[in-house]
Amino acid sequence: MQTEFSEKNFYLEIKDNSKDLLILIARLFEDQLQNWKLASDGYNSLKSVRKKIFMFDGFSIEAQFNAGRIVSSSAKVDDRSIKQRPCFLCQANLPKEQKAVKLFDDYILLVNPFPIFNKHFTIPLLKHVSQSIHAEFESLLNLSSLLGKNYSVFYNGPKCGASAPDHMHFQAGNFGFMLIENELESIIKKYGQLILFDSEIKLFIVSDSMRNYFVLKGNKISNLKVEFDKIYTALLNNSSSEEPMLNIICNYTNEWTILIFPRSKHRPSYFFEENDKQILISPAAVDFGGVLIFPREEDFKHITKELVIDIFQQVSISKDFFDNVLQKLLTNN
Repeated sequence: MQTEFSEKNFYLEIKDNSKDLLILIARLFEDQLQNWKLASDGYNSLKSVRKKIFMFDGFSIEAQFNAGRIVSSSAKVDDRSIKQRPCFLCQANLPKEQKAVKLFDDYILLVNPFPIFNKHFTIPLLKHVSQSIHAEFESLLNLSSLLGKNYSVFYNGPKCGASAPDHMHFQAGNFGFMLIENELESIIKKYGQLILFDSEIKLFIVSDSMRNYFVLKGNKISNLKVEFDKIYTALLNNSSSEEPMLNIICNYTNEWTILIFPRSKHRPSYFFEENDKQILISPAAVDFGGVLIFPREEDFKHITKELVIDIFQQVSISKDFFDNVLQKLLTNN
């Protein structure tokens, strides 16, 4: 198996052998930390990340001070700003040091140089098309099964934390980093309701006092796609945007577990305040997964349990909205 990266060989490809693929991804990670200073500095900075844990009834939320995430958290994602900057996920604009592993259907895997996870990857399409999950949901499932149980693959909608809404991409990181992944079964027992069940698929709705979301479990892509389409359509009917606002977390261990978090807005009001009233927080999939990322120390110092609750309540859909979507789903089922 070839494992050398060079200027002439931007990416390497392994076909139909997930074991070799994971070896190659490990080699890519090692290569980038050795030969790309930006990535090396980014992962070294994780050593200084500080954490606070807030306990709630049946689940927990972790706040992190991660200074390396300032670029992503404060990114300008309005149409004008997007048009004025080169796309940093297009191959032509990537740093010369950045290499990739070819996956499938024109997806490549890149080491994210501004990490949250101990191993953090960005997975963009080679072609430049806007961030949109509906046509790429099967790609999410395939990527998840390809990377396996040790990684979660996640999606941030174009107005839900994606710092490159103009370029279709996913991200992946170590499974278990997001607190919800280890707490999910107990959360479902306490706050979940099973609304669809057969031998191949299960659909739960969960309202855990701060987040209202869906949990899909199944082992057949076609069934998962049908149910996701129903959720997507129900949310779209209540949305004025082209794509309903949502974040998704997906993991594959014998079956897929997919968490779908509908959103009410992109950023909480604190983001737009001025001076000492501002809190720079831009929640995305990782935050809904139970790890709130604060890139500024002054914000991290002042975070409280009450602020955590308010942040989630501002950006999550309301219980009334959620119940309305549920009624549409029950009608379709």
